[in-house]
Amino acid sequence: MQKTNSLVRFLLFWAVNTLALWVAGQVFNSVRFDGWPALFVAGLLFGIVNATLKPILVILTAPITVLTLGLFLLVINALMLLLTVWLVPGFHLYGGFWRAVLIALFISVFSFLINLLFGLAKPR
Repeated sequence: MQKTNSLVRFLLFWAVNTLALWVAGQVFNSVRFDGWPALFVAGLLFGIVNATLKPILVILTAPITVLTLGLFLLVINALMLLLTVWLVPGFHLYGGFWRAVLIALFISVFSFLINLLFGLAKPR
């Protein structure tokens, strides 16, 4: 039963990431997907990058994050988004780094609200 629960949670988080990226593409004209396959792959890779690479970067950059009172986390979020854009053919983000910071902030807030709404927060 636990394995099924893990699979369902994985699929739900993939869906939330995909939805967040799709909404970002609707809100910001600087985010574009060449088709649904690119969107689904971007949602999957964005989740994988955030689950694996982001925690490592957060630990490595903890002193900078403390000095900037947490604002450096916005930079890390933008880098995760830019990495996903770089890895997924058909996923385009125009406008440079600061636009990526703004879009990553939007995606983070949107994902947080969706996770809160559906009770998908990590169990403690």
